[in-house]
Amino acid sequence: MTRVKRGYIARRRRQKNHSFGSSFRGARSRTIRAMAQQKTRSLVSAHRDRNRQKIDFRRLWITRINAGIRKKGVYYNYSKFIHDLYKNQLILNRKILSQITRLSRNCFSMISNEIIKALKEFPPNDLNKVPRRKNSGKIEARGVS
Repeated sequence: MTRVKRGYIARRRRQKNHSFGSSFRGARSRTIRAMAQQKTRSLVSAHRDRNRQKIDFRRLWITRINAGIRKKGVYYNYSKFIHDLYKNQLILNRKILSQITRLSRNCFSMISNEIIKALKEFPPNDLNKVPRRKNSGKIEARGVS
């Protein structure tokens, strides 16, 4: 029986996996099956950890803002600070706020003073006149009897 040479497709597929698996040690860099399994595992982990990284950074930014607030004694509560920030339409995301808190404390105190000044001018009862339903189904403004 004559010898049959194999085609190039399987060799090309293995070569593609081999370039990915060359950074591993042991069987994962040599055997085709272990290489393919490690490749899928690595891609799954990379996808999962990219999402996890976003969550971790948001937690870090919130912690830094909270520490800056408590250190300056401006607010006693992170959630109240963010609520007042949005209520006064000073839209700054948490990443920028945490950088301001870390690098420029004067700027952060100016922002918080603006919020406090705006709250003194417009008390909270005047700001949230949001219609609210009562049991009878009538709509009346909050704070107004």
